[in-house]
Amino acid sequence: MTDASFDVPILVLAFNRPERLRALIGRLREVRPTSLFVSVDGPRQNSESDSRLVAEVQQILAEIDWPCDVHTNFRSENLGCGRAVSTGIDWFFRNVDSGIILEDDVLPNPDFFAFCQELLQRYADDERVFAISGCNFAPKEHIEQSASYRFSAITHVWGWATWRRAWETYRYDMHDWRKRLPMRQRWKATGANMGGLIYWTAVFDWMRFGKIDTWDYQWSLAQMAHGGLTATSNVNLTDNVGFAEDATHTSHKPAFIRPSEGMDFPLTHPEIRQDLTADRWVRSQILQASTQSAWRMVRDNALQRAAAVKKSLAGGSA
Repeated sequence: MTDASFDVPILVLAFNRPERLRALIGRLREVRPTSLFVSVDGPRQNSESDSRLVAEVQQILAEIDWPCDVHTNFRSENLGCGRAVSTGIDWFFRNVDSGIILEDDVLPNPDFFAFCQELLQRYADDERVFAISGCNFAPKEHIEQSASYRFSAITHVWGWATWRRAWETYRYDMHDWRKRLPMRQRWKATGANMGGLIYWTAVFDWMRFGKIDTWDYQWSLAQMAHGGLTATSNVNLTDNVGFAEDATHTSHKPAFIRPSEGMDFPLTHPEIRQDLTADRWVRSQILQASTQSAWRMVRDNALQRAAAVKKSLAGGSA
């Protein structure tokens, strides 16, 4: 174990999986962060197992055995995946200007921390850069920017970092997403590609109608609406260990997941522009691979919108 410490604030988001939090704490022990924020969602109603597991998760923090300021945000009631994570990040950025964000099922390679630290400092005042991600799916031959990382218009949040200035653009509610991302801007933000346009339009409408309990599509919308870019590692620096039948959104491990590996230092830095080649690959191989029912989503969303209009007209005539 090194005696060196790590001074970038880290937020850990947890719920009812003590074994995964314990593994993440073990990894954090290797870098010894001096400032750790832990936000834990509350147990679901009438769930004895949740009450026991959430209590165990909270008690794991006593295993932090290095000099560290630990700040806790323990929820007494269950907010669910979307609200628990987004309000946890809100709490984090009320206290810090920048930092690293890790959900409890993400296990970073040790090099991830130095990667984020350097780029948080480098791009602190550059509003073109919205976030930093250690998660990479694209193979080397499909990456145009050959530096240590590239700039992507696609967000990846399995191990990431950002600044308060960027998070302040985030809004959980999606009811007016079409006004925030008009069609012309949406076309550009989704890669000037019909498949990308259909995918994101359908997903954002699903979010508008409350079909998915999550928080990260709203983050994607914020980045698109502001024309931001994510500095994305060209090697994969994180492992998602949360693929299991009891997972909220990751019950099956996709074939495109790459094992984590180390990063070469010193970092080499690319020009600040979107890597169109890598983003095109991600859209076609990953986003489209998970949207075989995209047209059904569009149809369902159209029916939802028609029902909402009908309900509004009925209410107006009452």
